[in-house]
Amino acid sequence: MFNFIKKSMAKNDKNSEKSLQSEQLFAVANQVLQDHSAGGQDNKVTAIKQYGDSVTLDLRLNADADPEEVHRQLGLALQNYGINEVNLNVSLPAKPKTSPSSHSHATSTQAPSMTSDDMPAFASTKGGAKTLPKTVNAAAPKSQTDEPPITKRAPLQSSLQPHPRIKHILVVASGKGGVGKSTTTVNIALALQKLGNKVGILDADIYGPSMPSMLGVEGVKPQLENEQFVPVEAHGLAMLSIGSLLDGDNTPVAWRGPKATGALMQLFNQTNWPMLDYLVIDMPPGTGDIQLTLAQRIPVTGAVIVTTPQHIALMDAQKGIEMFNKTSIPVIGVVENMALHTCSNCGHTEAIFGAGGGETISEAYQVPLLGQLPLASTIRAQADKGEPSVVANQGDGDDYAHFYVEIAQKIEANIAKFAKQRNDGRIF
Repeated sequence: MFNFIKKSMAKNDKNSEKSLQSEQLFAVANQVLQDHSAGGQDNKVTAIKQYGDSVTLDLRLNADADPEEVHRQLGLALQNYGINEVNLNVSLPAKPKTSPSSHSHATSTQAPSMTSDDMPAFASTKGGAKTLPKTVNAAAPKSQTDEPPITKRAPLQSSLQPHPRIKHILVVASGKGGVGKSTTTVNIALALQKLGNKVGILDADIYGPSMPSMLGVEGVKPQLENEQFVPVEAHGLAMLSIGSLLDGDNTPVAWRGPKATGALMQLFNQTNWPMLDYLVIDMPPGTGDIQLTLAQRIPVTGAVIVTTPQHIALMDAQKGIEMFNKTSIPVIGVVENMALHTCSNCGHTEAIFGAGGGETISEAYQVPLLGQLPLASTIRAQADKGEPSVVANQGDGDDYAHFYVEIAQKIEANIAKFAKQRNDGRIF
């Protein structure tokens, strides 16, 4: 569990949840070992270390146990508890050697002396088992230990099951920061809601969360029910952001990649989302750990790429499209932000960041250009007030709301072809 959850539940008990989860994982792993066909009660977990969504287990297995099968079963069992990577340190006793015949001392051939490679794993080091590479049989002949270690292939989008309460998961991404991605995300979510959909929004920009401020719910903490978050209601949206869990606006999130990706998965998996037609995820800029984790572990319907006409922004937007293509996430379309600026004094219109960039990238990758948004101070001002353009003026929207509604209509018209196949009998 992560610090922001611990603080929200009990500041004076910072380690209780982490130890509770480790105990739960320890119990689950032990049950898997005892159910294993070879060894049964002789198979034991001796130690466990957890690092975000990764665990390292020290195992003592029966000599007849199959470490590879044990590794596979543990991976399947612990995946249900948010664990994505399982590493094993295995100790195996040596299988008994055939005793020499009674007359062997009289022959010229003697039994070979025992070398360090023949020693049982539990006798290799003083006071404990020898730590070995994961799933390598310490009692096997040396030639077998030269085989490469077992590696677990990253899950594919096609193998991920749809969320039981979410019909479509839509990610809004950009190759670089500063292109207006978050403002576009929140207005697209509100526009989809205006079309009659039930919509949620997940702020996955762990290092720079902005959704609470843009939706006017800054400082509102999510409730906890049965150890799950209850999303914050904001303009009719079910919203959750790490920004809602921090102590203040100036609290930095100084986390390394594994902890940040673990936080994203915790926000997604440990939230009691209502029945939704769309969950819109505001992605951080770039193509790093968080994007890859999302692509491998969250069943995404499609992605929307936000860019500006500027050449540098287009270069980074192409990298984002390439990443989604390689991870089998369809790109629903491109939104060109800050396309034109109209002077509020003289009415002169100018393409400050260049022209035609969105059309160029759309044609190059054969994806729709969903819309071109103006560079307008009103859009920025409404987001700063916590009343984005689509719900400004008491819900009627401002002069720029129709741009976002048109984008939402195009997403609605094409989303069915990208929908995840469901086999759970649910009807939406």
